Amino acid sequence: MPLTSAITTMVGAALFPLMIRLVWGRFVDDIGPLGGLLAAGFIVGLMWLVNHGIPSGGLIVQTGAWVDMGLAAGVGCLTADLLTSDHKFAGALPKILAAILGGLLAGLVLSFAL
Repeated sequence: MPLTSAITTMVGAALFPLMIRLVWGRFVDDIGPLGGLLAAGFIVGLMWLVNHGIPSGGLIVQTGAWVDMGLAAGVGCLTADLLTSDHKFAGALPKILAAILGGLLAGLVLSFAL
């Protein structure tokens, strides 16, 4: 991967959790549960468009199928939370394991359906 592609991939991956941390909470605070749904559509849709949907090539450069935005959101939000609060990584482990198990279960279900 050329250096420019690596840089744009890192920028695209960093923008997604940044938008989640900056915007999602404000939507929920102002509008309530509907704000969470609107934030999900707005943030995820907009960032997917910026990262992948631009016809001439988005920010994220990939060679195959990969869960790049989900991984970026998880790692970015976890890192931001660990850096900005007094939470410990051990407290996040059950949630991380639940996310991994959920992903494995979803992949298994999809493998039976396809």
